[in-house]
Amino acid sequence: MKIFKTTYSYLIVATLMIFVTGCDDYLDINENPNNPTDAPLAGLMTNSTYETAQNTYRLGSSTSYYVQFLASPNPASSSDVMDEVSFDNTWSNLYNVMTDLNDLILKAEETEANHYEGAGKILMAVNLATAVDAFGDVPFSESFNFETITPAYDEDSQLYDRVFQFLDEGIAALSQDTDLPIGNDDFIYGGNADNWIKFAHMLKARYLNHLSKTGAYSPTEVLAALDSGFEGNGDDAQVEYFDEAYNPWYIVADNNENLVLGGWISEQFVEATDGTTFGVEDPRLPFMIGTTDDGEYIGVPNGAGRGSASEQGERSTLVTDGFYSSQRAPVLIATYAEQKFIEAEAAFSVDKTRSYNAYLEGISAHMRKLGVEESDIQAYLSNPEVSMGEENFTIEDIFKEKWITMFLHPEAWVDARRFDYAYENFDLPANLNPNLNEQFIRRLRYPDSELSRNGNNVPDVTLLDRIFWDE
Repeated sequence: MKIFKTTYSYLIVATLMIFVTGCDDYLDINENPNNPTDAPLAGLMTNSTYETAQNTYRLGSSTSYYVQFLASPNPASSSDVMDEVSFDNTWSNLYNVMTDLNDLILKAEETEANHYEGAGKILMAVNLATAVDAFGDVPFSESFNFETITPAYDEDSQLYDRVFQFLDEGIAALSQDTDLPIGNDDFIYGGNADNWIKFAHMLKARYLNHLSKTGAYSPTEVLAALDSGFEGNGDDAQVEYFDEAYNPWYIVADNNENLVLGGWISEQFVEATDGTTFGVEDPRLPFMIGTTDDGEYIGVPNGAGRGSASEQGERSTLVTDGFYSSQRAPVLIATYAEQKFIEAEAAFSVDKTRSYNAYLEGISAHMRKLGVEESDIQAYLSNPEVSMGEENFTIEDIFKEKWITMFLHPEAWVDARRFDYAYENFDLPANLNPNLNEQFIRRLRYPDSELSRNGNNVPDVTLLDRIFWDE
């Protein structure tokens, strides 16, 4: 996949300014419906592809504590102990980009720009599913018009039907010829319609696989979608960054170097990859996180912080030259490696040989993505803790390796909930929010902005109430 960085650098500075004040149909209750902002398709596409990646980061910056990729250096930090906090910023940014996408889709339909329409519907599916997976029921059907400032909440299971509809419609639109192709305004694929179609099929498999705990789950449907999905790492849906817009994880790592503490690594993640928990050192570790000055990997226990002043010392953090946290590192929206683990899980009960091979390829694909040497890849795969043979291969092996592969990605929290947090040695954090009754968090709290503005419609739920696919 080629990224047109010079053009993108110019476009993002020009177009993001357009959307600072003009994209909040649902969120801006004072906007005049008789004087709407008429943004061009190119500007809407630029902003929507960029902000979809940013939303992947924004949610991941919270959920990475829940799945113990990250840990706070301070004891009893709200992020670590799963406190009930408001996610106003996450919520507003999801709705901002969905508002832009609604405008993009309508404009594309009016002008018969079917490739823009198709890409817009695929991005709408991503952002809507992200909102549902985090919050459950959310406003959607009444959110993008001026008929009400207190939109009703749609049921989460029905919104998933809408997600699949968007994906199918997106595939159909992109499969047609067009007189107005997408160009460099597309930060993900540079206008490549074939890649967008693969992306849609991969997403269809992802969201069908989310149904694994429900009666609607069909491994056959998941595998059928994957047959038209990604073919290698070159198909990954990602946004690469540049001088005018640094990767947001780089900003976290850079701030930490300047003592604005963030991006500290969980002891659970370190021990799962340094040989402590599973008896095999993972060669990906130096590509993902930093060491102490003594060259050691040392994590922070979730909820406990660094300890007393005499015990603190150094800990591992995200670093400014890591794969995920360098200035121009990509934010990964969906990857071939993730797809192989979806295949492994879906095939496990119907074709265990296919499942095992997909599991091994998922590990290899992620390592190649990070730049691990081929000799190190083969050494890891030859370890009997990793290549245990088809007969001894379990679903737990799939979830463990996928957890590592989905580092910092909010999809890891979906997997953790589907797996009931049953990872090896995966303990509740110290100083856990007492309202969780010694259980892991299952959803985000609705933001204060919704409670104050649309409180009569906001569902009455707790952090332990489950999303429909988590029953």
